[in-house]
Amino acid sequence: MSTRKSIFSDGELYHVYNRGVDKRIIFADEYDIKRFFKSMVEFNTVDPIGSLYENSFLELGGETAKSRNKLVNIVAYCLNPNHFHFILEQLVDGGISEFMKRIGGYTWYFNNKYERNGSLFQGVFKDVHIDSNEYLLHLSAYVNLNSHVHQLGGETAKLIESRSSWEEYTNEKVRGICEKEIVLGQFRSRDEYKKFALSSLESIKQRKEELKDIRDFLLE
Repeated sequence: MSTRKSIFSDGELYHVYNRGVDKRIIFADEYDIKRFFKSMVEFNTVDPIGSLYENSFLELGGETAKSRNKLVNIVAYCLNPNHFHFILEQLVDGGISEFMKRIGGYTWYFNNKYERNGSLFQGVFKDVHIDSNEYLLHLSAYVNLNSHVHQLGGETAKLIESRSSWEEYTNEKVRGICEKEIVLGQFRSRDEYKKFALSSLESIKQRKEELKDIRDFLLE
């Protein structure tokens, strides 16, 4: 059985990602992606958790997801039909591992809904330490615009629309769930970030076929 080798440090940023086993679809309709997204919000807490159904009653008692102590800061994310990407900042010891363990409960939901058995994701989630600001900025573009990087189309695109934090970064009216200032604070405006991200995307697409590891390009 695969085990996690990485040791995550509080206050550090990480690129965390995984895909469906055998590259299979992990979000088959819009409800699936909304359910996974809700898990990202509701289960990001240091406190003990119940099910999403149980958590739906917390607000009646005066507690909301926004008022809890979080395991991680979600800096950016993208949910594609067969894989996902996060940029996460660990806030407490073991925060990233616990967060990923909790949202991994999505497998039970998916298997129950579609009457299947076995693993849904391709082993233990993957992670890369974000060890430079340049890497962070280009990676934010890569994650926010990930569906464009992969140029999703055909039957995959018909199943579901990808969901990402791109609108949070470019539209001030979208409040969202991300801690964006670490990236946006380095630009004079959202429009300036948008221009940077779109320019970075074109470079990534040009090099995508040349380099198997996108990190090699991002660190150049």
